[in-house]
Amino acid sequence: MNAPDSRTLRKQAYEDNKLAKRLRRQAGEAIGDFGMIDSGDRVMVCVSGGKDSYGLLDVLMALRERSPVPFELVAVNLDQRQPGFPQHVLPDYLGALGVPYRVVVQDTYSVVKRVIPEGKTMCSLCSRLRRGALYRVAAELGASKIALGHHRDDILETFFLNLFYGGRLKSMPPKLVSDDGRNVVIRPLAYVREADLEAHAKAKGFPIIPCELCGSQETLQRKQIKEMLREWEKRFPGRIESAFKSLTRVSPSHLLDRGLFDFAAVGPTGRASPDGDTAFDPAELGGPLPAKEYLTRKSRG
Repeated sequence: MNAPDSRTLRKQAYEDNKLAKRLRRQAGEAIGDFGMIDSGDRVMVCVSGGKDSYGLLDVLMALRERSPVPFELVAVNLDQRQPGFPQHVLPDYLGALGVPYRVVVQDTYSVVKRVIPEGKTMCSLCSRLRRGALYRVAAELGASKIALGHHRDDILETFFLNLFYGGRLKSMPPKLVSDDGRNVVIRPLAYVREADLEAHAKAKGFPIIPCELCGSQETLQRKQIKEMLREWEKRFPGRIESAFKSLTRVSPSHLLDRGLFDFAAVGPTGRASPDGDTAFDPAELGGPLPAKEYLTRKSRG
């Protein structure tokens, strides 16, 4: 196979640079929108060896250099003692970057394999064990924030998992207090597409370490949701973007949760409301005009 010519290489370098800028911009927007990082924070970046966590660390290192507020980064890897795990890869990579890091050894693999029957989903137990270890390390390091590499697709998949299998409107928040109440967990990649992280990992040549535990289970409900979303995007371009945007534009008065909205107090006000019964029936879909536009046109005759 012929080697790419210089023009092709320049074009690829341009596209790679444009992608890296987009990732930094989207992560910066998420950090700003949700107040993820404050001046003086020590951010513990959880690095598993997958494309998402590599991308997270890469983006945060770039943003730190340009940030108007100073913050520290420390990378942490949890070595779960999976058979065949290449223990040298992450220390070599992180050492070459010059970023402070710690590798924490905790044999969660044997615990999960012993407790969970063969063929059953391992994610729940594995996740709890990982969280406990990472929370402990965060306290030891004096970290004020724990950064995870979940991206836009993870957030949307979690929403549909809860919708279809849990009966709840719930997803991954971009910022939350940890289970133990002592840490703040952040997801700076909340606006970033998984496909962009895949392309970025390829461009940067990250030394990817495959997961042979939870990620290898083909029957996972999350994989089924992922396939559903992939098919939607193929058949209905823009649907995924619209679904994700809906998570940022919630109308409690048009749901059924009495804890979020006081339906008992609803009564006539004598004033037209843009949040009334036309809010779910926009004009572009053939429904009534929004109240404000309806009143404007009516006043014009």
